[in-house]
Amino acid sequence: MAADNQLMGQFDLVGIPPAPRGVPQVEVTFDIDANGICHVSAKDKATGKTQNITITAHGGLSKEQIEQMIRDSEQHAEADRVKRELVEVRNNAETQLNTAEKQLGEWKYVSDAEKDNVKTLVSELRKAMENPNVAKDDLSAATDKLQKAVMECGRTEYQQAAAANSSSSSTTGEQQQQQNKSSNE
Repeated sequence: MAADNQLMGQFDLVGIPPAPRGVPQVEVTFDIDANGICHVSAKDKATGKTQNITITAHGGLSKEQIEQMIRDSEQHAEADRVKRELVEVRNNAETQLNTAEKQLGEWKYVSDAEKDNVKTLVSELRKAMENPNVAKDDLSAATDKLQKAVMECGRTEYQQAAAANSSSSSTTGEQQQQQNKSSNE
């Protein structure tokens, strides 16, 4: 987990325009030379803004400390795996919540009952995420329920929009035929 890493240095990539989560694309490059010097650069693909840092090996950790860290990481590998899986499930839940809330504001053809169901599932998932002791499987199940409901609403939205477009285009075709008849008479 990132929280367990040793901080070597940091920099801020500034000047990136505000955007929804997941939209900015930042290319990060790490290069470690033969002397143990680490060169890190980050570039925002949209703006081209770049930031760099060079980190020199300043002897921050002794060989014994490094070996102890390796032993500790091996001992905690299973706990770290479980923790990582929970973080991944939480991230997926957050993504599904953001998607559902965005879609709720965009649906035109979904019934109020279906929207209310999605709102209820959003509320239930948020409540589950607020529980620091929530089981991974419970959180995953709540996320899946929300995702399925959103997908069903998306299917309804698509079908109803397609039906509305086909009926308006057939009406337009009938109107065109009527106009053609009137012109020919």
